[in-house]
Amino acid sequence: MLLRITHETSYDYAPGVDTAQHMAHLQPPHTPYQTCLGHRMDVDPPCADPDTRMDAFGNHRSYWAMSSFHQHLRVCAQSQVRTHWPQGDLVDAMEAPDAAPMDDGRVALAQAQLTGMAWESVRDLLCYASGQPGMAASEFSYASHHAPVDAAFAAYAAPSFGAGRPLAQAVCCLMERVHHDFVYESHSTEISTPALEVLAQRRGVCQDFAHVMLACLRSVGLAARYVSGYLLTEPAPGQPRLIGADASHAWVAVYLADLGGARGLPHGGWLDLDPTNNRAGLGTPGLDYVRLAVGRDFADVSPLRGVLQGGANHTLNVRVTVEPWVPAPV
Repeated sequence: MLLRITHETSYDYAPGVDTAQHMAHLQPPHTPYQTCLGHRMDVDPPCADPDTRMDAFGNHRSYWAMSSFHQHLRVCAQSQVRTHWPQGDLVDAMEAPDAAPMDDGRVALAQAQLTGMAWESVRDLLCYASGQPGMAASEFSYASHHAPVDAAFAAYAAPSFGAGRPLAQAVCCLMERVHHDFVYESHSTEISTPALEVLAQRRGVCQDFAHVMLACLRSVGLAARYVSGYLLTEPAPGQPRLIGADASHAWVAVYLADLGGARGLPHGGWLDLDPTNNRAGLGTPGLDYVRLAVGRDFADVSPLRGVLQGGANHTLNVRVTVEPWVPAPV
């Protein structure tokens, strides 16, 4: 599947900003499930070219400074991405009917659910053991700012984690419960809304559901990471695709120790789970998803953040468009 993503962020400041330092996570990475064919980021007012490097989680992270007075900031990132399954010819996979690759994904997930290790065994492998090498994934088992470890999350997760239940089966059960128990309601929360409050009120948006699920998984001792990205949405029948009406998306990925990177599998042992849409898959929830960045929670992968001198008040506008892409003839 070929997709084009336009992610535009605009700030208007009052009073203006004297100097600023900015950081962005807006460039999709290459993974076994996607290829970034092109990326461009434009900044207005113009500034020196951003310094883009890989961070500790393998994300593209861009820095730039603005040393002159300005009253607005516009950052527009445009990316072209091809999503695909890692097996077989990528062009054939892209052109094949949707049912074929999706069936392959469902078969792989079903096998993981049936043959995977019990969740307690994976939990125990992630624990510290004197004299034994640690697992790289264990860094995602600890509490983070937006996904704390708390008895309330462990209690909510408990019905999904029966004794001896395969981990993949347990986490899919938890995902389904979050999907059914929580109401998606725009503007019902802010990024500062604690996950415990979201758990209590049972409403929020995709990043809230991701943080609640992360907190539940970590509260029972498992390793899970936050995934930011995009999801292709289809307009209603007969309606045109609206430009700028989409939004960035968030989901989670849990580590399945027995399907880890040591076996050389393309998903690296990570099972992606989208509680907002109740979709799961090894390495990706589907070919209509684009991964942007991974981290411990939203704070690690914020699309755009900065430190400003001035600009005490501001208005923010974000426009995202995800659409099928047809390259121009050469």
